[in-house]
Amino acid sequence: MRILHLGYEDPVQPGSGGGSVRTREVNRRLSSRHDITVLVAGYPGAKPHVEEGVRWQPLWPRSGRQIDRLAYFALLGPAIQRHPHDLVIEEFSAPFSTGFAPVFTRKPVIASVQWLFAEQMREKYHLPFDFVEKKGFPLYQDFIAVSAWLARMIHERRPSASVTTIPNGIDSKAFSVDISPPKHLLFVGRLDICQKGCDLLVDIAARGRNLLGDAMPPLLIIGDGPDRPLIEREVQKAGLGDVIRFCGRMEGKAKFELMASAHAVLMPSRFETFGIVAVEGQASGAPVISFDIGPLREVTGGVNAYLIPPFDLDAFAREIAKLVINQENMNGLRQSGRRWARKYDWDVIAGQQEELYLQVASTAKSLRPSLNRTDASPDRQ
Repeated sequence: MRILHLGYEDPVQPGSGGGSVRTREVNRRLSSRHDITVLVAGYPGAKPHVEEGVRWQPLWPRSGRQIDRLAYFALLGPAIQRHPHDLVIEEFSAPFSTGFAPVFTRKPVIASVQWLFAEQMREKYHLPFDFVEKKGFPLYQDFIAVSAWLARMIHERRPSASVTTIPNGIDSKAFSVDISPPKHLLFVGRLDICQKGCDLLVDIAARGRNLLGDAMPPLLIIGDGPDRPLIEREVQKAGLGDVIRFCGRMEGKAKFELMASAHAVLMPSRFETFGIVAVEGQASGAPVISFDIGPLREVTGGVNAYLIPPFDLDAFAREIAKLVINQENMNGLRQSGRRWARKYDWDVIAGQQEELYLQVASTAKSLRPSLNRTDASPDRQ
């Protein structure tokens, strides 16, 4: 089957998030049985390439400015029609969610939803992104949701839709690192204020230092993203330059080793649809502290995860202090988190996704003869 995946983000692109990881991990497991092309937004240095049997095609422009991502949505229609396909998978992405893929093809389209926050983008940029999302949403019938919480949200907006919950997975390397005595606190993710709450992270660190004094461990920030300069200024303004260290983007075993030696992985996000960093933390043996938002209670199972009432910064800081000071009985909790995280297996998830692809494609094919009798126009590809 020819699969055209509208992926939005290339996983090697600076600042890319968990959605791009899912696109890569699922597609590389299916590429031996299907012909897969992934269309992504442009970025500096982006070139078409083939990786593990999957074709990655960045669109233009590739300037490194915001226009690259906005142009991606504008160019999707012609790009869909240029690439032959039997099935389209569209990743809903910032800032609009929808790229209106069903308008440009008569082949089946599955919306893969890890992002549904156009309303929050309206508040950030004062532009009507949520209007675009609302207009595009009724075009889709088949959805993948990465959590049951998100599936319920989709059903509220589109009661007649078919929504299949298939979670994200994690890299098996997370289970291979040894848990070691804790040395630091850790933030892992895109350096972003609106969603990831990096401004709240700085405030929480200041409150934590007030509680712990000299016992306050360093806070390592792993990742990159558009708001790094602003966050660095906030760190200096708060007088936390000796506490907070920016370590840049890090992947694989090196990242998981830092998780395994953390007092806690901190997630001060304002909103999430899954929260893959929380599960990576559990798999590495680290406690996770986050606000009790969206699906995080569902995703973590509350196992070695400390969910704070949103957005109580003092309570968040107190939980940090408790974990730093009290190390008794932590090994059992760390192992419990690892056991919970083993359910998020990419091989199983890719199999579930392929099963849905085949089901949707088969249903569309069985309906095609009746559609052809009423509409003699050729398929658009």
